[in-house]
Amino acid sequence: MSQINFENQTGTTTEENAKIKEPKMYKVILHNDDYTTMEFVVIILKKIFHKSTNDALRIMFEVHNNGTGIAGVYTYEIAETKIASVYQLAIKKEFPLKCSIEAE
Repeated sequence: MSQINFENQTGTTTEENAKIKEPKMYKVILHNDDYTTMEFVVIILKKIFHKSTNDALRIMFEVHNNGTGIAGVYTYEIAETKIASVYQLAIKKEFPLKCSIEAE
């Protein structure tokens, strides 16, 4: 780990080990419903979560078969932004697709 100089209130410097904490990560979970089409879920996974076609299909079938599927893992702020984007597109297409955030 690198050393960083910190200046205290008297103007002198001391060297301390800088510890950088990794941010807490959150899963974005898609929930199955009886109205949102499989095709739309694949579009969401490709467009918003940048999944390949194969990954998008795999996650879509996981949602369809198990009731939920993990679209991705992100920091909290990014997860919130992804969910807001999903809801914006779902409302535009009149689908009730639901997403949630869960700490990893």
